[in-house]
This record gives sequence, structure tokens and C-alpha cells, in this order.
Amino acid sequence: MADVFESLELLFDRPNGPLITPKGENNSVFQLTEQFLTEDYANNGIELNNRFDDDASEKIPLKNLSKLPEFKIATQLPKDAEFSLFLPKHQEMANELLGVLMDVPENELQDLLSTCAFARVNLNPQLFNYCYSVALMHRRDTRKVRVKNFAEVFPSKFLDSQVFTQARETAAVIPPDVPRIPIIIPRDYTATDLEEEHRLAYWREDIGINLHHYHWHLVYPFTANDLSIVAKDRRGELFFYMHQQVIARFNCERLCNSLKRVKKFSNWREPIPEAYFPKLDSLTSSRGWPPRQSGMQWQDLNRAAEGLFVTIDEMERWRRNVEEAIATGTVRLPNGQTRPLDIDTLGNMLESSALSPNRELYGSIHNNGHSFTAYMHDPEHRYLEQFGVIADEATTMRDPFFYRWHAYIDDVFQKHKESAYVRPYTRSELENPGVQVRSVSVETPGGQPNTLNTFWMLSDVNLSRGLDFSDNGPVYARFTHLNYRHFSYRINVNNAGSSRRTTVRIFITPKFDERNVPWIFSDQRKMCIEMDRFVTVLNAGENNIVRQSTESSITIPFEQTFRDLSAQGNDPRRDELATFNYCGCGWPQHMLVPKGTEAGMPFQLFVMLSNYDLDRIDQDDGKQLTCVEASSFCGLKDKKYPDRRAMGFPFDRPSSSATSLQDFILPNMGLQDITIQLQNVTEPNPRNPPMSV
Repeated sequence: MADVFESLELLFDRPNGPLITPKGENNSVFQLTEQFLTEDYANNGIELNNRFDDDASEKIPLKNLSKLPEFKIATQLPKDAEFSLFLPKHQEMANELLGVLMDVPENELQDLLSTCAFARVNLNPQLFNYCYSVALMHRRDTRKVRVKNFAEVFPSKFLDSQVFTQARETAAVIPPDVPRIPIIIPRDYTATDLEEEHRLAYWREDIGINLHHYHWHLVYPFTANDLSIVAKDRRGELFFYMHQQVIARFNCERLCNSLKRVKKFSNWREPIPEAYFPKLDSLTSSRGWPPRQSGMQWQDLNRAAEGLFVTIDEMERWRRNVEEAIATGTVRLPNGQTRPLDIDTLGNMLESSALSPNRELYGSIHNNGHSFTAYMHDPEHRYLEQFGVIADEATTMRDPFFYRWHAYIDDVFQKHKESAYVRPYTRSELENPGVQVRSVSVETPGGQPNTLNTFWMLSDVNLSRGLDFSDNGPVYARFTHLNYRHFSYRINVNNAGSSRRTTVRIFITPKFDERNVPWIFSDQRKMCIEMDRFVTVLNAGENNIVRQSTESSITIPFEQTFRDLSAQGNDPRRDELATFNYCGCGWPQHMLVPKGTEAGMPFQLFVMLSNYDLDRIDQDDGKQLTCVEASSFCGLKDKKYPDRRAMGFPFDRPSSSATSLQDFILPNMGLQDITIQLQNVTEPNPRNPPMSV
């Protein structure tokens, strides 16, 4: 009999196929009873299940439930429909299903397995997968269950639709023990460089970046009946900071490709020039994702099927109310009382999450912006069209308009940071008395001093878990992505006092703007991308700090992005599976460094050693911090965010005196010119499975 944790993992396998068929690499079969049969298999389901049973290497009995769960709302979503958390009706469905999965008594794992199997059989596969993943991450008794790589479970959300005909042929024809030739995904399949936004396709369509965004929203759901799932420490602020860093990184990437910074979408009634043709097919709905033509514009939404009734007038009213809150530094509550506005509250208001202080007054600006854009082609459901890619957490970052919309969202946050109610940092908050940074540099083995090198890499992803009715052998797709040569930071610092701790904060920023002139500080601070943040001990006197780029608190390793759980036990950074699942929301390690240019693009490296007495967080349980990877974007599981400072410190606020980054530098800070150079070569990933050739 299979271990119950392994059995729970198998519910991810081949999500669009029936539970009757074998699952997993070991040809495991769930032994179904009549409780777990849909109408389609009511007459012959047990017989079919028994046939597969005969050849199964592993049989998994399912316990009959004394009381079947009721899904009065969730069953309204057809099994062949797309699922989006941006849609109010779909939010209700997710809340209902997640509530059922969370309500199974703790440690009653056989009941949980049967409840999850019943939900999988009867509900839309994408709705189930989302709620199931969130439940596994948030239940205390399922921390040993591995949450599978979403790109392997639903590969059609990440890869060119032409792949899947070849993939099915490979699965059907080639024996499992024969090496598989990977299916090559071309680098340019959604457009040509006649469309200037396509210069950023390698970034927008990167599988790791899109997995990051999807996984972040698994860890930080914005709605649930159980508010403890939503109400994590500084959740609204983290919504701001994660997306602010995405926009900063995207703008850095645009400058590397001779493009201006992204233009915020603030006039909601003007045509949108950016088109997008995603070239994706859904294996759930068996339809192509709808494209967006150039020149389309938002229209009032009247889609009863999704419970989506919202007008542009309403959006503009909500915007005025948010602007009033920023201008007055005050939030109005439903009972008529007020409270001061802070960045955490603003994040929950804008998104809006279940923690929004007044949804009637402040609405749901961020989420509805995604919906308006996703339904421009069919705002009244006249043509029975599904939403575009921008309404799916796993595909939304592919669309160039995502960045125009989030540039607007970030601008709202920045207006709050620049308001009279958020004061600039004082010198005493920025300095660290007695600490003097003498030099900072980066060093790449075999490379030029203070030069970072990027290049292209070929990596394989296994599609087989997402191919229904196929052989269990692996089917690989090979895609090209950006990567960088690993490097180290070297920081020489003198500590005039006794031994103490300090927080090392590392950022990089382009040295020049799109006009090739030096930045003013008020603009450059928004272009600073965080590369690492860590706590270290300073001894009295001279200290030489060396930090590897692969140790970054922003990123997760390649294997973790792609959920290569087989490697986990050999990696000392990942000693707990729950942590591995949770911190999967980190930025992908291979995208840590901007592309740069072949000639070499000038950046500036900024290092700050801040006062640990003002940084430290005392965790409630008194334990030392664990899972430091990705903590900057993901926080820490079941703990407070591991930094008392505002997220993005010291660049989250304007300066009262500095006009340039050089003016901003204090003795505990260092600034160094560096170059990012693209080596325009393509190399195979040494981690590619041996079964692919």
C-alpha cells in the first residue's frame, strides 16, 4: 500500500484525466468505490478501474466518506472551463472548496485523501489544483506532501501549443526506457521583433518568472473563508513590494533592450496599443487563449456567468476614494470611523484582499483591472469567449500590458510613500555609527573585475504529468532562458566598535536612464533591484565579507523553481519540505541578473550595512530563522517578516536632501560601478535529465 503522503501527491498527476486511470511513474491505481464515480462512469467505472488494477504496481484504497462534501457553488464551474481568482464567482467557488479541504480534522489523513479524491473527481481540475495546493501548504498535517511543479501539471499554460501534438506522439510511440529526444521550443514563437515589445518576450514568457508569480499567490491567497490563510504578517506590504520589484526589474530589462521605461496605464478610457497573441492552447478547455488586438480598450463588464458586473465609472470612483485616503493619510471604515493609512493597509485595499478595510468604498481596483483587460474582446459574454491570459495567475506576466497596469498600481503606492504622511528617513535611521564600508566589488571566476556575465541556457521540463491518457514515460520540452555566471560579492568594512550584528543590503541599478544621462535620485530609487539581504557578524576592526550570488535571499535554486524534489535531500539549504513548498514563491535564481548588453551595460552596485538594533525581529517562538532563501519575497512560514524595516529600505521613500545616488551615500554604504555583459552563447543545462538526449 502506498504511503498516504505519496497518495496525496498522486492527485496532482494528469489533472484533466479521470481518477480511474493509473497515476504516477509507478503505475499506481486508486481503488475506487461508487462514491468516487461521476455520471459518465456510473455504469462501468468499477469494472474499468478493476481492469487497470490488474496491471497496477501499486493499489491505493480509498475510504468511503460517512458524509459526502457538498459543493453547491464549486460544481457550477464546468470541468472544461478556465479558472481565475480575479472573478468574483470563482473566488466564491475557491472559498467553498478550500473551506472543505481545511475543515477535515487534523491528522485524519485517510479522510483527507478521500475528501480530496472526491473533489478531484467532481470539480474543475484547475479549481481543484489551486485549492488543493493552498490547502496542502496551510494544513499542519500535510507538510510532508510535495506540491508539484505547476508547469508540469498544466504545461499548456507555459509552452507553445504546437508542442503537445509532438508530445503525445512521443508518449505513444517511444518505449519508456528509451532516451527521449526533447521537443524544442523556439525562442521566438509569439511574435517577431517588428513588435518592439517582443524584445522582452524572453523575460515575460520565462517559465520560472511565471511560476514565481503563480506560486507567490498560492502562498499569499487574497481570499479564503478562514482569514488566517490570508492574514499573514505584512501581507499587503509584501503585495506592494514583490510587484514593485517586478516592475523595477522589467524596467531594467527594457533599458537593456533599448526601450523606455514602461508607461503606466492611468487613462482607463484610452485605446491600448499593445497587442498580445499568446500562442497557447488550454488542455482543460481544448481552446486557444484569446489574443488582444492593438487599439482595443476597456469596456463595462456585464458577464453574469462569472458574477462580473463592474463599470469604468465604478473603477474611477474607487480610484478617487483611494487618492483621497492617500491625500489625507486616513482610511474610512464601514462604521464611519477612521484610521491612519499605512503601506500594509494600502496593499490590501488596492488588490483588494479579504483584509481590505472597506471594500464598498475602495473597491477592487487591481483585480478588476486584470478582468477589464482580459475581457476586452467579449465584455458581455456575447460570444461565449473565455478570458485572456492576463486573468490567470500562471500566465498573466506573459502579457506586456501586465506591466503597464502594474506600473499604475506601483505609482499609487509611490504616491503614498511620497505623501506628507510618510516622512523621509533621518540620518540616524540610515547610518550605522562606527561602521565604515571601505570597498565593495563583484568577482566572477575567470571573468573581468566588477563585471557580471549573462548567457542563454537550454533546459528541459517534463510534460508527462500533464498529458492525459499518455504513457507514463517522461516527455521533455527544451526551452531557452537567460542565465548568469555565478559570482561573489566582496565587501571590506571597518568596525570601530565591539563585535555586533549588521544587516547587509545589496541592490543594483542602471547607471543611466533611457536618455543615457545620470539619474536623479527620485527616479533612480525606483529602479533599484534588491539582489540580496542577510545578517552577519562584524568583528572589531577590519572585516572582509564574501557572499555568493547563489545564496541570495531573493531567489530560489533552479531545482526549487522547477520543483525537482529528487534533489532536495542533498541540498543543505532545504531541510524541510514544508519550507520547500512555501518558499517556492521566490524569484528564480537564473533570472537574478538583468540581461545587460553584448557591449556591456553600466550598472551601479549599492551595499548598505544597516544598524541591526533597528532591523531585528524577535520571532514569537524564539527560534532562529529558517528557510532564508526567498524570504525577501516570501517572508518566513508561520513567522513574522524577518526585517523590521520597511520593505525596499532604504529606497522605498524619497530623500529629503539627496539629488543623486552618490549624494545618498553615508559611511556605512558603498557604491561601485559594475558592468553587465551578455555573452551571446547558448549552453545546455548540466542538470538536464539523463533520459533526454
